[in-house]
Amino acid sequence: MRIEILKDEEASMLENLIVQSEKIVVCSHQNPDGDAIGSCLGLTEYLNRRGKEPMIAVPDAFPDFLHWLPNSQTIVRFDKHKDTVEAALADAGLVFCLDFNRADRLGAEMGKLLDASPAKKIMIDHHPDPDMDTALCISHPEMSSTCELLFRVEWQLGGFEDMTKKGAVPIYCGMMTDTGGFTFNSSKPEIFFIVSQLLTKGFDKDKIYRNVFHNYSDWRMRLMGYVLYQKMRVSHESGAAYFTLSKQDMKRFHFIKGDAEGFVNLPLQIRGITLSISLREDTEHENLFWVSLRSVGDVACNKIAERYFNGGGHPNASGGRLYCTLEEAEKVVLEAIGSLGNKQEPEKKIAQTRDKARFIEKK
Repeated sequence: MRIEILKDEEASMLENLIVQSEKIVVCSHQNPDGDAIGSCLGLTEYLNRRGKEPMIAVPDAFPDFLHWLPNSQTIVRFDKHKDTVEAALADAGLVFCLDFNRADRLGAEMGKLLDASPAKKIMIDHHPDPDMDTALCISHPEMSSTCELLFRVEWQLGGFEDMTKKGAVPIYCGMMTDTGGFTFNSSKPEIFFIVSQLLTKGFDKDKIYRNVFHNYSDWRMRLMGYVLYQKMRVSHESGAAYFTLSKQDMKRFHFIKGDAEGFVNLPLQIRGITLSISLREDTEHENLFWVSLRSVGDVACNKIAERYFNGGGHPNASGGRLYCTLEEAEKVVLEAIGSLGNKQEPEKKIAQTRDKARFIEKK
């Protein structure tokens, strides 16, 4: 089965850039998930085998259930080590941008440092509409994950034979998490060919599943029950559901990073529900809500994320953010859900909704 993704000239360019670059930074987006961390670790293991010593830099914390991944302790957080990351980006000859399509996905401050870096930039990503100045843009929204893309690239560059178990595990983990355990966006046979090849490296895929999905505290389980019983709101008429998580809610249930992972998928188990939206208040910044959207079928939640939540993503898995109060955020959610019954909603009404919710970028 052919899984090569690059044109010959692109593969040659990437090979030359890796060979010629001494100082390399590998980075990914704010609130990094399994695909972001997995692709960073997988690529770094490949570059290590090429004699390189890249730095992995991410904007902030990643979930506790990913800390078991091999070499995760080497990841440098920008919010904890700003000077280190700033110096690395300023001095780098090559920067790999993994699992994001715009510099502002790193957050305003780190995004500006990336833009200002004199390094040549390589994007490997599966989000639509890439918008960065890059030497090479490997962007394929049809792919299940950035980790799938990374495997295809390594395969084409001849890196698979020497891939170690430490390199295979994070790539598999990223593919698994970004497809919900291969339950969505994973029907192409090439995905399972890649999985079959990764398994030849000798890891236990069932253990990886348990490490990710069966590795929570009892407080997380209590929080999930609370969300489903007390916070979830369901509109059968619109085929949509949403819930909110406030700072108070999270404090009450001893929330740690990653505890809300997967919650947004739960309402989709309800018969007739095709759209689920979660609002989670940021624990450190006032009037900031992180929005996650999931959908099934032909409900394009990425369009909803773009129109209402300053976001975007994939047709069935997207995200965004709002700078507003909880009450205002809920009003935006209700407007978005209401639009499902009127797909020709005028742009003027959408703009009015945004104004009501102070739908603006934080200056």
